[in-house]
Amino acid sequence: MAAASSSDSDCGRAESAQLFPSSPSNEASSKWLDAHYDPVANIHTFSSCLALADLHGDGEYKLVVGDLGPGGQHPRLKVLKGPTVLTESPLPALPAAAATFLMEQHEPRTPALALASGPCVYVYKNLRPYFKFSLPQLPPNPLEQDLWNQAKEDRIDPLTLKEMLEGIREKAEVPLSVQSLRFLQLELREMEAFVSQHKSKSIKRQTVITTMTTLKKNLADEDAVSCLVLGTENKELLVLDPEAFIILAKMSLPSVPVFLDVSGQFDVEFRLAAACRNGNIYILRRDSKRPKYCIELSAQPVGLVRVHKVLVVGSTQDSLHGFTHKGKKLWTVQMPAAILTMNLLEQHSRGLQAVMAGLANGEVRIYRDKTLLNVIRTPDAVTSLCFGRYGREDNTLIMTTRGGGLIIKILKRTAVFVEGGGEAGPPPAQALKLNVPRKTRLYVDQTLREREAGTAMHRTFQTDLYLLRLRTARAYVQALESSLNPVSVTAREPLKLHAVVQGLGPTFKLTLHLQNTSAARPILGLLVCFLYNEVLYALPRAFFKVPLLVPGLSYPLETFVESLSDKGISDIIKVLVLREGQSAPLLSAHINMPVSEGLAAA
Repeated sequence: MAAASSSDSDCGRAESAQLFPSSPSNEASSKWLDAHYDPVANIHTFSSCLALADLHGDGEYKLVVGDLGPGGQHPRLKVLKGPTVLTESPLPALPAAAATFLMEQHEPRTPALALASGPCVYVYKNLRPYFKFSLPQLPPNPLEQDLWNQAKEDRIDPLTLKEMLEGIREKAEVPLSVQSLRFLQLELREMEAFVSQHKSKSIKRQTVITTMTTLKKNLADEDAVSCLVLGTENKELLVLDPEAFIILAKMSLPSVPVFLDVSGQFDVEFRLAAACRNGNIYILRRDSKRPKYCIELSAQPVGLVRVHKVLVVGSTQDSLHGFTHKGKKLWTVQMPAAILTMNLLEQHSRGLQAVMAGLANGEVRIYRDKTLLNVIRTPDAVTSLCFGRYGREDNTLIMTTRGGGLIIKILKRTAVFVEGGGEAGPPPAQALKLNVPRKTRLYVDQTLREREAGTAMHRTFQTDLYLLRLRTARAYVQALESSLNPVSVTAREPLKLHAVVQGLGPTFKLTLHLQNTSAARPILGLLVCFLYNEVLYALPRAFFKVPLLVPGLSYPLETFVESLSDKGISDIIKVLVLREGQSAPLLSAHINMPVSEGLAAA
């Protein structure tokens, strides 16, 4: 009986593989069947633009592809059945994401297809257009609106309009509209015709969708009704009602979201993780208009996948990181090449969840936490991944390559993922014994002394600490009494003085930096006077006038000091700043002169 069962399973597997004309693979995998490989399938897309769904309710799952087109030209919506394209329709803009979801509980329960493209979400039912949701328009820049009104009344010429729009683009917080951005890209000869054509049109500023996913509304079942969650270019997250397509919730982010992951139900409790362009991941919960937690990455994120309760993030530093929902880092795995795409591998029959990472060296690596489960090698670098039910096979892996190829592999029913090639648990270096030296007699004696005389040692330390504080306070008081204060305390004359001595001697260069610290009042009529020992030093001038001091600027005043002693003796020079006609100094400072190296050597 066991042999007969195994034979039937192999026959069914062979029939399933015959759905896709097989082609030879570079390296056979023990866990995967090579179902199909077409290097010229002309499919250029990302993982966010792939979706698997039973679009007609007949049990036959199709592949939905938001195709960017070669070189980003001529984007199209493609639906594949097996290896062939079932339907194909053009798109008005490049697709950002594709998702399938149930809109209602009525029979027949066929999922709808949502495709985000530009500022709109196109909803299809039975592969026919059903609804188009457009993002609400944003208020235009008032300065931009005023300029176009002046152009409409012919009060400014196109060249002046361009110059003023460029000034607004550089400084304004509100970005320009598409109409103004297109105008700034034109040549001079094309501007007048563009202004004549568009000056009567109203200015419209429209944001675009950057990412999209689905969120269960009130039940956690696999076939439950789901809401659409949109991330927009103006740093917002929108949750749409699945029936009326109205905005149920709006949340703000510090940066533009590029990857989304949600868990929970909208009506009960949900948690939303958004990876943004500023290199951070923000965690939001129900009824929170702002992020609750923030995960700061050291590099830009290239993918975000939730495996059970762990957020797995791929970064541009060729590494995978695991975080909790509160931002605590759990582990890091280094990749052998740059990560191009990521997605979730979920095998329901074995309860397995793992993360797939497509690398630039043509490998697809599958990890459970930091454990490497499997490596798939492909002829070209993989740019998109999708795992799930395709046709009538539950565990099908679909990959598209950088050159536009399509690869389809089927996981064998007997395949079991085991640890291999990855680092599980602590690193090997942690298991090495450290060469700890033996305890010496001196160490033991010191330990016993600290135990016996611990109180006395602490008191001695406290006594020394109090003495240090006392000496510091006495030195501070002495500095105040001797006018060693480089900042004026006079409210009428806010001045600041800083002195620098340069040179080895016997001639030194003395530079005084005098600054007026008032907000707006200049200071005039000041004198600088030097008091010094004439036996030890000689200055060209004992005092000189200070020019007008403009607020906020530091004025350097330079003079030279000649050391007259040949015995290596140094002294202080006192600097006084006075006002003409007054004897009390406004500011004073003491300069400790260095010993003259030239005379000391002689």
